[in-house]
Amino acid sequence: MIFWIVAAALALVTAGLFALALTRRNEDEEHPAAYDLRVYRDQLKEVDKDLARGVIGEEDAARMKTEISRRILAADAQMQKAESGDGDNGRYAKVSALALGLVVLGGSFGLYTQIGAPGYRDMPLGERAAEAAERRANRDSQAVAETKVPPQPEAQVGAEFLELMTKLRAAVAENPDDLQGQELLARNEANLGNLRAAYEAQARVIDIKGANATAGDYVLHANLLITAAGDYVSPEAEASLTKALELDPYNNLGRYYMGLMMWQTGRPDATFRIWDQVLRQSPNDAPWVPSIRAVISELAWYAGIDYKMPAPVPAHTSDGLSGPTAEDVEAAGELSAEDRQTMIQGMVDQLSDRLATEGGTPQEWARLIGAYGVLGDTERAQAIWGEAQQVFAEVPEALEIVRMGAQQAGLE
Repeated sequence: MIFWIVAAALALVTAGLFALALTRRNEDEEHPAAYDLRVYRDQLKEVDKDLARGVIGEEDAARMKTEISRRILAADAQMQKAESGDGDNGRYAKVSALALGLVVLGGSFGLYTQIGAPGYRDMPLGERAAEAAERRANRDSQAVAETKVPPQPEAQVGAEFLELMTKLRAAVAENPDDLQGQELLARNEANLGNLRAAYEAQARVIDIKGANATAGDYVLHANLLITAAGDYVSPEAEASLTKALELDPYNNLGRYYMGLMMWQTGRPDATFRIWDQVLRQSPNDAPWVPSIRAVISELAWYAGIDYKMPAPVPAHTSDGLSGPTAEDVEAAGELSAEDRQTMIQGMVDQLSDRLATEGGTPQEWARLIGAYGVLGDTERAQAIWGEAQQVFAEVPEALEIVRMGAQQAGLE
């Protein structure tokens, strides 16, 4: 009901503005005949003055007054006709305004019935979140989702490879606990496009490894499930992603897929919060980065955030981190004390600037704090540690990693 009241009020205001524009008359506008009347009356006064001064005679004055009076009568007739016409025009304008108002009101509601959602109830944020949770709980299973995926063309491979695959399948079927065989089977079935066989083999890899299964094992299983379902994150895929993120909360591919699942179940705002962190912590050459960059501004709108796209994160060093490594410091030992300090300070400042503008992993924050501790800049190390505590306040596992850098710098 509130929607209809507001919509009707807006339509009435719009129609009223159109009506006002049609019926309003400019008070400063004057009919040309009114100007002529003033001129002619002034001319009569000038004739009387000229007659009194003896500039003109009685006969000329009378003739001029007659002519001016004739013109006054003609101008007055024009004024009366214009005033009569204004009344008709005013009535016409009012009728036009009323008709236009009805067109605006009727057209607005008619258009809404065609492209709007008549009868759709209000959706407060709490109800939307509850509906999204229900959708997530009741979404299609992996098996149902796969039935909706159109058939994919078969991979074109040589006869020799197909013969090897036949032998591999037979060997694995004979010895299902062979870890290496299952890993080979999962990888090669995926290459052939046999995704169901691939994720079943990967599930067996996880079973064989048991407690030794890694986050990468679970993410690979989820990836195969998602691909088989046409990029849909099923409950089965979510279970593997959840296990992967329990083992490694900063697995960016796992977090990317979790964000995709939130989007598919009606929570684009949650997707934004996940993908924003993934984008800031992923090197620019990561395969999921282009997908995130293409839609994150739209997701920010759903989250109610005025978003500025972060700068691309450069590729990491060989150990996956940026900033001065132990090898860098050792190499700097060959320099003079002053040059060594300058070199290390430059690398540390570069890392500090990148984390401040683009974000980074908790390991990089820890390294930065520890590096400032080595440089003896305790004040700066303390400031970075305080900032890190705010950045990772809601991620205790990440905060513990950063805390190790604070401890190295003697802050804890």
